[in-house]
Amino acid sequence: MIALPQAKLDALLARHALVESELATNLTPDAYVKLSREFAELAPVIEAIKAYRAVKQELADLDAMIADASTDAEMRKLVEAEKPALQARRDKLEKKIGLALIPKDAMDERNVIVEIRAGTGGDEAALFAGDLFRMYERYAATQGWKTEILSMSEGSKGGFKEIVAEIRGRGAFAKLKFESGVHRVQRVPDTEASGRIHTSAATVAVLPEVEDVDVDINEADLKIDTMRAQGAGGQHVNKTESAIRITHLPSGIVVLVQEERSQHKNRAKAMTMLRAKLYDQQKSKRDSERAAERRGQIGSGDRSERIRTYNFPQGRVTDHRINLTLYKLPQVMEGEALDELIDALVTQHQAELLAAEGARQ
Repeated sequence: MIALPQAKLDALLARHALVESELATNLTPDAYVKLSREFAELAPVIEAIKAYRAVKQELADLDAMIADASTDAEMRKLVEAEKPALQARRDKLEKKIGLALIPKDAMDERNVIVEIRAGTGGDEAALFAGDLFRMYERYAATQGWKTEILSMSEGSKGGFKEIVAEIRGRGAFAKLKFESGVHRVQRVPDTEASGRIHTSAATVAVLPEVEDVDVDINEADLKIDTMRAQGAGGQHVNKTESAIRITHLPSGIVVLVQEERSQHKNRAKAMTMLRAKLYDQQKSKRDSERAAERRGQIGSGDRSERIRTYNFPQGRVTDHRINLTLYKLPQVMEGEALDELIDALVTQHQAELLAAEGARQ
């Protein structure tokens, strides 16, 4: 059972009633839209609160009947039989309300920028970075999201030394934010004649796409260079000076975009990447200052922390943060079973937030 803050529930019910009454008055169009949105957002939790209190009352009534000496044995037996289903419904509603009361991450609904870099392991690490990118690209497709490459540096034998992509879709950050960290692969490379298993790694960073209002950038702090796009050749490589490199002088952050033929489009995408990196840097600084509070969260989000191992000989994937192992490696790499890992991470995170909320009450 979760101890719900009854005063907070009373305040939500009162706010819902107030908004409902205000909607019946003469409002400006803007005020009406704003209140209508709030009313719609409150509706699910208000419905759950009312159902929860009705179930609690039913259980109290049943307990009173059981405690009543005048209740005959047959009726007491029927009442006892009703209790488990009502208790289960109460517990389910408590969890639903508890999750609704958790402060939301303002970035959860945002698009994301995913950076994947080959780590230790040379050519094999670059190939693995390519595999990870394809996994996220396929997973994004299953969610109805769009993936667009912003920049990439290909490996000499395939894959990527580094690839940066934008994934656009509602709730992308909420789902993908736990993917930041070191991903390790254990497998026999195609180039390994003796069949020896190699261990390689790639680093993933998932950044929410931020807007101008989220982070302040002074144009005077930017050094902008134009150059010819670099690459392995082919149609996607520009012959004009359309690649854009932006250096943010105070932080030393450098971003490069060369995928579009238009210098204007590459600049816009480079600014999107820069805003995300600056926001992430500022957030990391704030988080490190609150390190004690964050100790209970799933990992630290630190990109130096090993979070997952992909073992090809055994066909398994292990997420070290929640000690979950799936023997579904091919399905995970295809993006089909990645949801099982992500959902488990989200569930664990929600449980820890609920526990933290309970401790503060």
